[in-house]
Amino acid sequence: MSSNYRNFRNNVPWLILFLEAVFIVLFYFLFSHGDESRSMVSYPAFQDVNHMVIFGFGFFLTFLKRYGFSSTGFNLLIVVLGVQCSVLIEGLFYFLLEIPHEDGLKRITEAAVSITAVVISTGALLGKTNPVQLILMTVLEIIVFHMSRWINSMYLQVPDHIGMMHVHLFGAYFGLAVSSCFSEPSPRSEKNASTPKSALLSMLGTLFLWVFWPSFNSVLSVDEKWKVTYNTYFALAVSAVTAFTLSAMTTKDGKFRMAHIHSAVLAGGVAVGYAADRIQYPWIAMILGLLASVITVLGSYCLQRCLNPALKIHDSSGVHFTFGFPAVLGALAQVVLLV
Repeated sequence: MSSNYRNFRNNVPWLILFLEAVFIVLFYFLFSHGDESRSMVSYPAFQDVNHMVIFGFGFFLTFLKRYGFSSTGFNLLIVVLGVQCSVLIEGLFYFLLEIPHEDGLKRITEAAVSITAVVISTGALLGKTNPVQLILMTVLEIIVFHMSRWINSMYLQVPDHIGMMHVHLFGAYFGLAVSSCFSEPSPRSEKNASTPKSALLSMLGTLFLWVFWPSFNSVLSVDEKWKVTYNTYFALAVSAVTAFTLSAMTTKDGKFRMAHIHSAVLAGGVAVGYAADRIQYPWIAMILGLLASVITVLGSYCLQRCLNPALKIHDSSGVHFTFGFPAVLGALAQVVLLV
């Protein structure tokens, strides 16, 4: 956040009020009709996704000691603005293509899933951006994400619930692309430092994400939600076990490192999201979770020591190996299962 309080007070509130006024006007024109249809998404399922986005990612990003309150507070601001923007963009596409509108609960559920991409991108930018830049990035990223999702659906014939799982891949690499436009903080700067308290809160966010991830993967599935939940849980379980194993094997003193576990326990859920409805046997999901965790732990070494310095990439929370690499693995698994 900028140290100049006067500039902050003059810019941020007026930008937020302007965006909110635009949203209200557009909602009036796009959603003035009644909605009597029965929702295919249950409220408990929506609540799980909402908890995951608000609590899970909010605490997941608190690992930097100077940005604990900023992470949780700005995460809430980004989510509530982004959900409104996502619903509007989706409604605009339906209006232009003359497609019947979906029910309201499914609409905001899809918006909550879409905003995950922005929250993941924010993880790569902590300590480098101010609130105005984050808000503008939220609007731009939501628009670009829905355009890419529309292209996948119209031209590549990707099913809607599978296309929505691209949020991890899209969010990770969009965030890295934006991060490359900003200068990297000094390695010894307080902006890169963490404390045991901030690390504990970040691990709490990881636990929230781990618990709600099966609901996240299955919330938009049309058929066989139980299969998606079943496969996601086993992939998460194996990735967690693998994370603890590799953490002990790769440290000099043979102890567990929460930095490894914090990232790798979620890798299985990210990787299996693409193909969970096509996996017929749990052992396939378990293998996918194991590979995702291995890629995350070993990839963190390669990226931080070799690739990031060479490409001058600064990734504040490690979204590249936490979400990017497992998402690439999941996309490849989806292609293999389709073939």
